[in-house]
Amino acid sequence: MARKRTLIFSLLTLIILVGFSTGGYLGYKAWQEKQFLTTPPETPGLDIIFRIEPGQIFTTISANLKTAGLVTNTHRFRKLASSKGKTALIRAGEFKLNTGWTPGRLLHELTSSTGIMKRVSIREGLTWWQTAALIQQAGMGTQDQFTKAIADPAILDEFDIQASNAEGYLFPETYLLTPPRNDQSHTIVRTMLKEFFKNANKVWPRGLPQWHELHTAVILASLVEKETGIPEERARIAGVFHNRIKKRMLIQADPTIIYGLGPSFDGNITKSHLLDRENPYNTYVHRGLPPGPICSPGLESLMAAVHPEHHDFLYFVAKGDGAHHFSKTLKEHNIAVRKYQLERNRKTYRSQPASSTTP
Repeated sequence: MARKRTLIFSLLTLIILVGFSTGGYLGYKAWQEKQFLTTPPETPGLDIIFRIEPGQIFTTISANLKTAGLVTNTHRFRKLASSKGKTALIRAGEFKLNTGWTPGRLLHELTSSTGIMKRVSIREGLTWWQTAALIQQAGMGTQDQFTKAIADPAILDEFDIQASNAEGYLFPETYLLTPPRNDQSHTIVRTMLKEFFKNANKVWPRGLPQWHELHTAVILASLVEKETGIPEERARIAGVFHNRIKKRMLIQADPTIIYGLGPSFDGNITKSHLLDRENPYNTYVHRGLPPGPICSPGLESLMAAVHPEHHDFLYFVAKGDGAHHFSKTLKEHNIAVRKYQLERNRKTYRSQPASSTTP
């Protein structure tokens, strides 16, 4: 009986010891977990630029965070992200992080912020080579690679652009882009083309037209974009071009000649330029629209090209204050040219753009 009591006592003692041991272990684990969640890797912390590549799995990201000194335990960080349902929400990009942040703050930054972004502003009316120069200036790619990207058959096929390059479709916008590890020209061109077609759906809300109609509208919109920066004039200028085409008149727009001369144009249009039949963009000698867009038009110019103002104007000339005078007859136009161009005050004259449609 005494032996039985001793055995029971020993078993109870063992159970108590195991309980204390297990409780101590669990308590220690809970303490470790709390320490991980509330204690940053370093105090004070250091700023670190951390990059996540597209398609990188969470396990690799966690390991890279630990290597960079941003977390102390990859398993616990993965557990934290999983418990909050954020393992699939981490974005690719470049992030400015700090070793003095807790894991919770680090996870929040990686899943809610856009990271470090570069702002690249492409205004309306730029040619592809002017756009390429801005991309290179922003450090997002080289002019050479951008030139190749806009003529890449794979990209053109992807967006069903049936032209030799993407001129006219590099939509003007302010883009926020992730700083590249390598040249990002192809990615940027795709981004700009996506933006174009997103806006094209506003112009044609019932569905995009066939290629020929779409491309014709973009060409006309590029002329409108180059001829005026005043919103209320765009539809009227588009109407002038529509009227001249209907009457089989030459369009005679200076910006088309300038585009055909390319990046080497020195800013001075000469008589030989006006008579040059070798320039396919010379609308002073070639009837109809030029063979392609002469810049990237914005949404307002696209709208104007598709919905021109209906009127009888056939001519317009820059007035010197940024706006234009519109005429229905050649006689009226010649009077306006004399008033606004030949007798202009060169000190106060301002025209944006400084071009006119002449007979």
